[in-house]
Parts: sequence; structure tokens; C-alpha cells
Amino acid sequence: MSSVEADIIWAGPRERAEALLAAISPDDPGTFEAEIVNVGEDVELRISVIGKHLKTVRSTVDDLLACLAAAESSLDVND
Repeated sequence: MSSVEADIIWAGPRERAEALLAAISPDDPGTFEAEIVNVGEDVELRISVIGKHLKTVRSTVDDLLACLAAAESSLDVND
């Protein structure tokens, strides 16, 4: 059986990556995997979504991107 995979990669400072990860962690935790990886002086937040159907993966990616955008906007206001 085939599967669909989509990766989201965000790069920046660790504190912001941790805040973004915390913002998406409660959102359908069984539908994606996420990790923070050191890359030079910054980090990457790597999110992987794997599913059986493109429609399902796309829906999950859309939800994650909306959560990330909202979280990042609130972090920008606090800075």
C-alpha cells in the first residue's frame, strides 16, 4: 500500500522552536511527528506528516500551518 508524506521545516532560534512545538503538540498528536534538531547556531523544527491518503495529509498540514502561523504571530506581538 502506498503512503503520502509531507515535511514542514522551520528554522530559527531554539526558544521560538520550542514555543512553536508546544503550540502544535496538542493538535492531533497521533497524526504527525515533530522534533527539534540543532543546525549550526540555530535549530530546525522538523514536522513529518504521513498518511494513507493525500486528502488526509493535506488537511493535517493545513491545520499545522494554521497553528504555527497563529503561534508565531502571538510570539511576534510579545517580542
